[in-house]
Amino acid sequence: MKKVLLLVVVFAAAGSVCPAGGKHDRVGVGEKSIAERIAGRDFPSVFQAWSRADNIRGEDTLVTTARHDLVWHGVRWFGLVWDKSPAGLGEALRPESIKKAREKRRALLKLNPNIILIAEIRYRDAGRGFLPRNHEWWLRDERGRIVKGWAEGGFLCLDFTNPQFRRHVARRAGAVVESGVVDGVMLDWWSDDEHRLALVKAVRKAIGDEYLIITNTNDRTAPRTAPYINGYFMECTRNRKPKHWEKIAATLKWAQNNLRQPRVNCVETWYHKSRNDLNLMRAVTTLTLTCSDGYCLFSDPNPLPVGDHLHNWYPFWNKTLGKPVSEGLNRPDGTVVRQFENGTVIYNPMGNKTVTVIFPEVRMRLSSGESSKSHILSSLDGDIFLREMPDNPPAK
Repeated sequence: MKKVLLLVVVFAAAGSVCPAGGKHDRVGVGEKSIAERIAGRDFPSVFQAWSRADNIRGEDTLVTTARHDLVWHGVRWFGLVWDKSPAGLGEALRPESIKKAREKRRALLKLNPNIILIAEIRYRDAGRGFLPRNHEWWLRDERGRIVKGWAEGGFLCLDFTNPQFRRHVARRAGAVVESGVVDGVMLDWWSDDEHRLALVKAVRKAIGDEYLIITNTNDRTAPRTAPYINGYFMECTRNRKPKHWEKIAATLKWAQNNLRQPRVNCVETWYHKSRNDLNLMRAVTTLTLTCSDGYCLFSDPNPLPVGDHLHNWYPFWNKTLGKPVSEGLNRPDGTVVRQFENGTVIYNPMGNKTVTVIFPEVRMRLSSGESSKSHILSSLDGDIFLREMPDNPPAK
């Protein structure tokens, strides 16, 4: 009896936890709902996929993280700890870790009241210590050998064709959402097969309708599973040809119109030569702005021998636009344009000609600070053209 009472006290100290889909005892008084935070943010909106922005010297890492409007990471990054070892066996979280993680959530929301926090739930592959070596949930080939997964991470494949394992994954997703620490879950390596459809149905049931599911489809659509998903992580590894950029735009527009509400589509492209490929950074930013209400990221290529998705924070991403006031429009000159409260965004796709943009009044070009009625915009580039305002300095 004493043990039961002690457990109740510990959970009370950490904050109440309710069934999936219910209202949590949120950390911050007056915290906005998920939908309110998504709708309440200004643009551009940038996301963090696991790894940080590492170019701002001397800034507290939490402050740098809060520059992003959407962040996902493994549960340990938030401070959450599974109740079993190896961690892949856990279906509940240690109460003391929930309390610590809620403090981190509260700090991030104080810095950015519109931030969305997502936990990755591993289901396709994981590190060698994720499960006991001989566990049945490792995927094996016809000779009984465990199948290798993501090579760069030295991961091993998990058998998500196993219904028991899918139920386990769903319970883990439910546990992290019920903790009150995150706003949803992210499922990597996504496509439209029957086993992933069964998995996402189970995860949706476990977390309820209020919370978010993001899946990594790269530059593809996944129509069968779309009714259960709020956003795609478009990890666009192919971005060196016009047809690649056309497919990115087409998939993003499809996701913007077909995924579950509220939508949180996230588009990432990689640099070609260096992080100073500023036209590529502007291209993915303006493509995302004109084709969706989503989030963008320009990062290091995965094959580099450093952490994947590391990136700079670019002043071009500072919030200058306010909110959109129209949908994106395709112009006869091949560009895409969209109007925002404080200015105009224009995206010039790869393969299009250099264009001259003319406004009826003087506009400040954010990338250079140049003020003029006429601006030249090269192919595979984009820019933000602000109505001249003293609080909108140029991005350098």
